[in-house]
Formats: sequence, structure tokens, C-alpha cells
Amino acid sequence: MSNDARTDGGTVTEADPGASAGLLAGIDGYRVLLYLGLLGMLTFFLIPIESGLVTSFKNPSGVSGSLPFAPPTGGTFTFEKWRAAFDALGRGLINSALYAIPATVISALLGSFAAYGITQSDWKQKYKAPVLALFVAGIFIPYQAVLVPLSQFWSMVPLQEWLGFLWALGINNDYAGVVELVVTHVAYGLPICTVLFRSYYKNMSEEMIEAARLDGASIRRIYRRIVLPLSGPMFAVVLIYQFTQIWNDLLFTLVLVQTESSAAAPIVLILAGLGTSLEGQDFALRMAGAFIAALPTLAVYIAFGEEFAEGVAT
Repeated sequence: MSNDARTDGGTVTEADPGASAGLLAGIDGYRVLLYLGLLGMLTFFLIPIESGLVTSFKNPSGVSGSLPFAPPTGGTFTFEKWRAAFDALGRGLINSALYAIPATVISALLGSFAAYGITQSDWKQKYKAPVLALFVAGIFIPYQAVLVPLSQFWSMVPLQEWLGFLWALGINNDYAGVVELVVTHVAYGLPICTVLFRSYYKNMSEEMIEAARLDGASIRRIYRRIVLPLSGPMFAVVLIYQFTQIWNDLLFTLVLVQTESSAAAPIVLILAGLGTSLEGQDFALRMAGAFIAALPTLAVYIAFGEEFAEGVAT
């Protein structure tokens, strides 16, 4: 019997050489190359994450005696670095949340208000364009350009005196730096929030807004009853963007809080010195700390992921 024959239910049939040829002809070479390229990019980006994750579960001998991306084996596996990282970064997590959450929410709300005023108010166009230009210009001001004016500004503001009632309650006066960070991030994030909301409101139905005006609704009532409920997807985009930027910012923190020994030191400031000593770098501890610091931003992406995709699409 030839190699082309096969048995099917006791009957010998000839193999169809055209079937395999048709299968090969149906394979799209471009799609195969595309998937291989995407797989390669996925591997390229995930290997550093995998290496950091497995390193965080290794003891010192496991770190020095194995490849970075090799998983811990035998006696090299430990949770000790994660426990130590949580102990070191616990207060930093709370301090970061104290300024990141209010600054994110306030800048998003103010950006929505400003964008609504620019797009839907009864201003003349000749006034709207310069105001929008100021917001756009604010996006391109680098952090480094405002560090000295920022430091001088807060040195002139008697914030310690204004918040004296808080210090009388037993709160450490280092937390004045948290208030400074909230105001600074709101001011610096307002331009990009406004521009993002404006692009969203420009595509909003003008007929719906005009119908509300004809019914006698005021500009504030239109925003509260129509515009705000429809702004959920763009709020998700802005909240994710702003929270990530504020949570990961180190530059303003170094200027306003300055030292990780401060009671108000945020997580990025503590993380910068975590695992560093005269004996060298504790890479496992630093990797565990990095993943702990990234958990809040990951949680925000998961919570608003669906709305974020809708907002970006619009």
C-alpha cells in the first residue's frame, strides 16, 4: 500500500494531495509575520517585568547565583523581601494617596469646567482662542523650568501659619508639603486636562445643547444635567493619566518634601533609597518595592479600563 493511502472505517482511500496544498495556500504569510512580530515585541517588553518579579522572590544567594530571568529554585525562594518592602513603603503609600487622589480629582474637575467654558459658553471666538492658547502653552512648560520659581513661591506662602489648627491637633507639620504637592500638581495638570476635555466636548451633540438652551436651561444646569453625565469616558482617561503622572512624579517631591526621613515622604521618595546601603544594592528588595509602588496605578487602570478605551476611541 502506498504512503498516500489511509484507512477510514475499514475502507482504503487515497489521500487527497490537494487538501494539504489548499491548507498551505490558505495561510496568509503577512499575517504570520505580523503575529510573529507582535509575539517578539510582547516577549521583549515582558522579559524585564518577569525578571524583576522573579528577582523579588530570591534570597541574596539566589540573586547572585542565577540568571535574572531564572525563577527561584530550592532554598532561594523567599517572601522576606516583599515583607520588608511593605514595612518600608507603608507610610509612603498613605502619603502618596493623600496628595495624588485629591490632586487628580480636582484637576480633572477644573479641566472639565474650563473645557466646557471654552467650547459651550457664549464667549466670542476671539476670546476663546487666546484662552485656549494659554492652556496649550502650559502643557509644554517643562518641570525643570519651574523648580526655582516653585520653591520661591512656597517659601513666601505662610502655609505653616495657615494650617496651624492642624498642627494643634497633633498632625506633623511636615504634611504642609502634601498640601503644596496637591496645589502644584493641580496647577500643572490643569492645562492637559482642559485640552483633553475640550477635544471631547467639541464632538458633543450641539443640537442637544441648543435644545436645552431653548428650554431655558442655564449654562450651569446644562453642564450638571447633560454634559457631566456624558463625560464619564473622558473622566476615565484624565483620571488614569493624571493619577499615573502624579503618583510617579519624583521631581516636585524632591523640591517640596526633600527627604525620605520626612513624616510626609511619599512612596517614590522612599523607593529611591530602598535597598541601598554601604554593602551594596539589595536588588530583590528594590524589585519588590517597585512592584508594590506600581500596584495603585495598576488598580486604577483595571478599575477604569473599559471607560478609558471608550474615551480614547472618541
